[in-house]
Amino acid sequence: MRRRSFAAAAAAIAVVVAVTGCNRGSGGGSSSSNSAPIVVGSTLSLTGAFAATGQIHKLAGEEYVDRLNAAGGLLGRKVEWKVLDDQSDQAKVSQLYERLITQDKVDLILGPYATPNILSAMAVAQRHGFVLPQHSAVLAPQLTYECQFPAWSIGPTPNSFIPNQLFDALASLPSPPKSVAVLTSQSGSAAFVSDGFGNDKSGALSIAKQRGINVVADVHYPPTTTDWAPIATQVRDANPDLVIDNGLGVDAVNVLQAMKQLNYQPKQMFALFPAPGPLLALGPLSEGLLSVSMFEPNKAILDKMGAPATEIVSNFTERAKAAKLPYTVFETQATASWNAWDILTGAVKASGGTDQKKMCDTLHAKGVDTTFSGHLTFDPKTFNFWPTTQTLKQIQKGDWVTVWPADKAAAPLAPPRS
Repeated sequence: MRRRSFAAAAAAIAVVVAVTGCNRGSGGGSSSSNSAPIVVGSTLSLTGAFAATGQIHKLAGEEYVDRLNAAGGLLGRKVEWKVLDDQSDQAKVSQLYERLITQDKVDLILGPYATPNILSAMAVAQRHGFVLPQHSAVLAPQLTYECQFPAWSIGPTPNSFIPNQLFDALASLPSPPKSVAVLTSQSGSAAFVSDGFGNDKSGALSIAKQRGINVVADVHYPPTTTDWAPIATQVRDANPDLVIDNGLGVDAVNVLQAMKQLNYQPKQMFALFPAPGPLLALGPLSEGLLSVSMFEPNKAILDKMGAPATEIVSNFTERAKAAKLPYTVFETQATASWNAWDILTGAVKASGGTDQKKMCDTLHAKGVDTTFSGHLTFDPKTFNFWPTTQTLKQIQKGDWVTVWPADKAAAPLAPPRS
């Protein structure tokens, strides 16, 4: 398919949220007498491979801006969000952020979705000295710009934290796994959890062995995999107590369906960054599956958080249904998006304006309060990754439920299939 020119494409894909009709001010500082809107620029994957998740971030951002403006905006000014479609194409991200900063002259920016896109946006932000809150890049050592601020933290060493959190949870069961099959997408957004990153080779494979768990299958697959039968066959023949799929999107769905064709079902399974809706749609086939989570809107958790969080969750679901999203629950991706907006607006409020250096310094000095993750602190020595609040969730009776750690759980961790 012939691609349109960049300029034409960018004009066609611009989406403006909360348009006020006013001319924008300079953006270097602020005063209550300035009636021009504060403009936030970003890209999202509204089309292409990441579109399903990009739409979640778009809806969450729209809700945030609407609520913010209903409460008086920022510093007495309305907020306008200009989001461009990067089409899930890393090559477009740099160009679009350059345009937002140098041509559109936005006051503030937010990061895009997906680690490769965030890295591209980060390079532009660093070149222009802009603060960059970002939703979803968790591989800390890649995020070296001191004014990028993660909205989702799995700590500075996620390659160790994620497997250890999983094995700690399973060790609490009467019969912990003695053998594991590790399936690894060779995507840069997932492989580090199996293999480690750079000089740090800690990951699910090495940590399982350290804990005395026998690795009976180690399968690395390209992110373009379409034939899952050979992988399913390897797992069936190994017959492990636990299957770990360090993959993305519908990888876990595809491998479970391929196993079903072999009349095989794993005793217990973990999926790293799956699309949550399609797994629930599998019914009994995915019952008991585990994954990572920042937040699940389980009643027991919402009751502790109170009315504001409940209203946000409910309103998001209404918007998601109206937009015909396949999964309408406010969970990890929406939470990360909300955190990013909390970080950005908190920096503006605490610094008293939109001066980028002051915002960055204020976040380092004071941190920020967030709706769903509490007070966050940012230390450049750990790439601004705050102490993690990540939990594990499990599919129980057709719904995602927080199960670990025990003090944050909405239900007990269910045991493996017998």
